[in-house]
Amino acid sequence: MKTLSLFTPGHIGNVALKNRLAVAPMTRVTASEEGIASERMKAYYEDFARGAFGLVISEGIYIDKAWSQTYAFQAGLTSPEQVAGWRHITDAVHQQNGRIFAQIQHSGALSQGNHFLDGTVGPSAVRPVGKQMTFYRGEGDYPVPRELNEEEIQSIIDSFADAASYAVFDAGFDGVEIHGANGYLLDQFFTDYTNQRTDYWGGDIAGRLRLSLEVIKAVRKRVGQAIPVGIRISQGKVNDFFHKWAKGEDDARVVFTLLAESGIDYLHLTEFEAWQPAFPENPRSLVELARKYAPQLTIMANGSLHDASRAQQVMDMGADLISLGRGALANHDWPERVAAGEAVREFDSAILGPIADIKDAELPG
Repeated sequence: MKTLSLFTPGHIGNVALKNRLAVAPMTRVTASEEGIASERMKAYYEDFARGAFGLVISEGIYIDKAWSQTYAFQAGLTSPEQVAGWRHITDAVHQQNGRIFAQIQHSGALSQGNHFLDGTVGPSAVRPVGKQMTFYRGEGDYPVPRELNEEEIQSIIDSFADAASYAVFDAGFDGVEIHGANGYLLDQFFTDYTNQRTDYWGGDIAGRLRLSLEVIKAVRKRVGQAIPVGIRISQGKVNDFFHKWAKGEDDARVVFTLLAESGIDYLHLTEFEAWQPAFPENPRSLVELARKYAPQLTIMANGSLHDASRAQQVMDMGADLISLGRGALANHDWPERVAAGEAVREFDSAILGPIADIKDAELPG
């Protein structure tokens, strides 16, 4: 099997990686109620570094004491105690010669466990599709969010920058990933049917991407040029799995061109199956389209790539790095196993369904 390129050294910005394999961000609800990372989380992240993943990306970390928290028992980066909790984790990963990036997140209208406030906010007062997730203590329809005003939007941009600064300068992370995917706040601004604004933050797909671009700019200014900064984007969402960008490749061209000019070090693309065509009647995958319109960007691909041959296929399509979710959960030592030609353990999908112990549930970050 041709998988050698998966195990060659790589880099994101100035951070060298031992291979091209990353652990994808996956929601963990194993922090304290106050959002402080736990010993269980330390063992979880440390084990991936021990298993030879070149990079570990944290679960989504909430960024303020307002509306950003997504689930109960989610970890944050808003206080000295929360920062100290993450520092224990980054130190443990570094002791295993691993690298770890912080994924920073605002839930927006999909919050269903906010420790600080009642109610939700979003780009427009549009009820999210789908139902709240019962295994994250949600029940029934999502509430209709309150539309954010200009002052609040600017405060959220500042909170992303604050969290990025805490992550790298205090908590010891090696880089920052901005969560712009999966239906959370930045993706809500980016998505046509959840963003009905007619001001600077709405309009066509370029206008709807502005909040993500402003967050990138603020984060970059705060952490400087030496710290790797990336963004994760998607078409599908945790509450709308099969959503597609309305204008297909035309939208992809606009999005990837703007992101290539934004100052990020890498683009993290997630699809259900990363090798599949991104749009009907177009043979190119999202990775191929990103490589076409953002040729200079480092691209990380995610989406059902726990089979090594599929991972290599997507590398051949233009990805520089591969992130694993299910494969990593089932095999904390996936890189070592595959490099040695050993069989990998099958993923038990029950971990993603309603279960008795909420703290065992995990979803994309």
